[in-house]
Amino acid sequence: MDFNLTEEQLMIQQAARDFAQNELLPDVIERDEFSKFPVEQVKKMAELGFLGMMVEPKYGGSGLDCLSYVLAMTEIAKVDASAAVIMSVNNSLVCSGMEKYCNEEQKMKYLVPLAKGEILGAFCLSEPEAGSDATSQKTTAIDKGDYYVLNGTKNWITNGSSASVYIVMAQTDLGKGHNGINAFIVEKEWGGFVVGPKEKKMGIRGSDTHSLQFNDVKVPKENRIGADGFGFHFAMEVLNGGRIGIASQALGIATGAYELALKYAQVRKTFGKEIIKHQAIAFKLADMATQIMAAKMLCYKAAIEKEEGKDISQSSAMAKLFASQTAMDTTIEAVQIHGGNGYVAEYHVERMMRDAKITQIYEGTSEIQRIVISRSLVS
Repeated sequence: MDFNLTEEQLMIQQAARDFAQNELLPDVIERDEFSKFPVEQVKKMAELGFLGMMVEPKYGGSGLDCLSYVLAMTEIAKVDASAAVIMSVNNSLVCSGMEKYCNEEQKMKYLVPLAKGEILGAFCLSEPEAGSDATSQKTTAIDKGDYYVLNGTKNWITNGSSASVYIVMAQTDLGKGHNGINAFIVEKEWGGFVVGPKEKKMGIRGSDTHSLQFNDVKVPKENRIGADGFGFHFAMEVLNGGRIGIASQALGIATGAYELALKYAQVRKTFGKEIIKHQAIAFKLADMATQIMAAKMLCYKAAIEKEEGKDISQSSAMAKLFASQTAMDTTIEAVQIHGGNGYVAEYHVERMMRDAKITQIYEGTSEIQRIVISRSLVS
């Protein structure tokens, strides 16, 4: 497997790095402190083509490969994990699923503006009683002939208030279990659709996370994705790709924290010498660098396998599992290396530590990743 980057991939990586440093970094602490959505920065991401990176140009996207997406995600997450998850949801959970599974009419109506970044999308699977157990959907969509009537609650929805289009999983036949779940495209302005209060979170505070309520929302029949009963399969396939995005986010958080810790260790002095010259600190940095390299290779492998059309359920789960643990381990050590300075906002690493934790939870907890991986070993 060739991990050498092409000239185009290197250019995309550099463009994302420049964007992160010039547009995201200046106000990232303020956005975190006040839970401010990066409105202007998201508009600029759209201009750069970062919100529909893997979508074909005929549908408004950049037509790039998955590894290019990983590279861009990593650079953005190094500076602002909140901006990275906004980008990840629109690319991985919304646009990719639509391009692969929606019909032509749905693609032209919804995918084109999403891939162009003219609007944002959200993916609605989790519920108060259906988080890791996605089969236990309580949201219902009752078939009324020409339309469905949608009722229920979704929670922990990224882009919850900023999105205009939502992919919603709902149960249409309770007697069929997961085979009775369907996926629907829902517009924000439809009657009965209510966005709940914004969640107060430990990390990724710049992204907006909300619960959503559906009260007798009429969904046209033509807004169902795929055949009747396809929704659960759709959700699981989309999540496989989404895990690459979150693994890349975790990789970026870890890399950003490591780079700050390395820089700090080279200038901070104790007992008459730079702290990097103390073996205790040098060994921490060695372990961080090794974990990050391993996480990077797992992310790249999953991206390349996706591009090759292979089953990525195992590789994406491995990438997310290991990269998210790396993000936690690395950010904790980065705070430790900074000492007291690591505990205050201006040095960034305390925010990165708070941001890192969610990568072990959303789009499948680490425990779920281990289930996916272990099942793939004996299949």
